[in-house]
Amino acid sequence: MKTLKLRIKDKHSKVLNQLASAVNFVWNYVNDLCFKHLQRTGKFFSAFDIAKYTTGASKELNLHSQTIQAITEELVLRRKQFKKAKLKWRVSNPHSAKKSLGWIPFKKTAIKYQHGQIKYGNHWFGLWDSYGLNQYHVKTGAFVQDSRGRWYVCLVVDNAAKVASKGTEPVGIDLGLKDFATLSNGKKIQAQRTYRTYEQKLGIAQRARNKKRVKAIHAKIKQIRHNHLHQESTKLVKNYAAIFVGNVNAKSLAKTKLAKSVLDAGWTLFRTLLKYKCENAGVWFEEVDEKYTTQTCSCCGSRQHSPKGRAGLGIREWTCMQCGTLHDRDINAAKNILALGHERLAEGILLL
Repeated sequence: MKTLKLRIKDKHSKVLNQLASAVNFVWNYVNDLCFKHLQRTGKFFSAFDIAKYTTGASKELNLHSQTIQAITEELVLRRKQFKKAKLKWRVSNPHSAKKSLGWIPFKKTAIKYQHGQIKYGNHWFGLWDSYGLNQYHVKTGAFVQDSRGRWYVCLVVDNAAKVASKGTEPVGIDLGLKDFATLSNGKKIQAQRTYRTYEQKLGIAQRARNKKRVKAIHAKIKQIRHNHLHQESTKLVKNYAAIFVGNVNAKSLAKTKLAKSVLDAGWTLFRTLLKYKCENAGVWFEEVDEKYTTQTCSCCGSRQHSPKGRAGLGIREWTCMQCGTLHDRDINAAKNILALGHERLAEGILLL
């Protein structure tokens, strides 16, 4: 499965906003209905149970029947996922600070593609087709809105071309801030620091209370970061047969003084991209516990005289007093991650 994201032309924003408002109405109605039923009976509604309460709503709200079905299925799924009796309300008011971004889910038969346009209900929406949709089999999808009010259509397809990997060797990856990633073979991927580059311009726009400019700068930062992560993850998948990466806890580090740099690095997104691209290309992927990987000598395994704690973060090179090996801190960590990956690989191979 692969998701294709295509930009809808801005002239259709008004119609999509109206449809999104109707979607929010259905979501809020079903959300409240499920909660009241739970209070009365102590039981949860299933998506099948909700269907009889939304019969005829598609005609009144100008939504496709499969959109309403997709809304109820999504609500039931998220309620189970987050273990909540009631989920957040979706707000349609454009002047509200808590306005929900537009979302219109649909299934395969709800749309039709022809001559650079996609049909939903009685509406034809023009888009920029950069993929050539005629060659894909659409399974499901949704119209989604970004923070600047721009609309996109996301289509899940099942016949996307697979990325071919030419790699024959495994690699360990240590994620960091000074260098975005260090590989066990000594190669390093430089950190982009996109947010830091645009931080001054963003501050000027925020002080001027220019909300439109602030959103545009944030969108540009996000786009540059995603482009960089996509390019680097694709290169790794094409060049290596097995990829092992440390499970650095970005969520915890985002609560420290390093928060801006950690969030700007995008470690979590990078690992997500690596995972699904490896699955697509048939490359082995594992996240391994990186505990003590910077402190352990990759040659002899000694941990006695290595730099430790926050005080040792500034020490980028150190010599193992046990075997005398000079280590680059990040390369040593990447080698230890690769060694841990080899253990996982051995466990995963069946012995005949």
